[in-house]
Amino acid sequence: MAVIEVDGLRKAYGSFEAVAGVSFAVAEGEVLAVLGPNGAGKTTMVEILEGFRPRDGGTVSVLGMDPASGGTELRQRIGIVLQESGVDAYLSVSEVLRMHAGYYRSPRDVDEVIGLVGLGEKASSRVKTLSGGQQRRLDVALGLIGDPELLFLDEPTTGFDPSARRQAWEVIAELTKLGKTVLLTTHYMEEAQVLADRVIVMAAGVIVAEGTPESIGGRADAVTTIEFVLPSGATVGELPVPVEDDGHGVVGLATAEPTRVLHLLTSWAVERSIELEGLSITRPTLEDVYLALTSHDDRESP
Repeated sequence: MAVIEVDGLRKAYGSFEAVAGVSFAVAEGEVLAVLGPNGAGKTTMVEILEGFRPRDGGTVSVLGMDPASGGTELRQRIGIVLQESGVDAYLSVSEVLRMHAGYYRSPRDVDEVIGLVGLGEKASSRVKTLSGGQQRRLDVALGLIGDPELLFLDEPTTGFDPSARRQAWEVIAELTKLGKTVLLTTHYMEEAQVLADRVIVMAAGVIVAEGTPESIGGRADAVTTIEFVLPSGATVGELPVPVEDDGHGVVGLATAEPTRVLHLLTSWAVERSIELEGLSITRPTLEDVYLALTSHDDRESP
């Protein structure tokens, strides 16, 4: 079942087409990460899905409703974590969440949500005393308090330190185990790699790539680079596979068959009781693929 269905979505600001005919779907329980540089159309597209911005063309369905007319019913079933949110700085964390819980028919337990986002020790603290990372956790808590079926996360871990970011990832992972659907926008490639079932990359208002984090942009078929220090006393010609020498004692090769090549190299080394020092195996990262896909998107949003 598709929780989100988008077909031919368009949105323009004057002559600037921010979203230029985008189509995709998000399945129930799926985590979809939307990546793209500033001005690529991500925020405009997500705001249309959330019902905050009208579209100029195409069809959109969110939880079976047109977000342009979904109103209160749609709001009851989605959660939104914006890049910035304004709450009363003089209320405590607990008071803010209890107030927002009152807006929903079936909210999650306030204390449970506070614990989920790691603010247990700050439950009675005023919002104005929270650090930037703690305030961001509160933003996430506000998105969860209504127990949404679908959660929109717009740069959810901005301002988090590495430890807090990983805690947030655990929260999101737990939500997916409960069958929640998540649409995530992020600039952290590792975040998309860890959390997403599928990734969409946008550039110049269109989708330029779509797939799993492992396969997107041909990443699954990309060549692997193997490098190591040439063992003392050995020559390039003795090695069981052809390699290139960088002139400083490090040799390597690029291959589409890393398992076979590694087997040949390590077997050769083991037979001679040699350690392949500095052995490294690398393949294009999600960030490498992302940069290649978006390198020509130099538009400026209005």
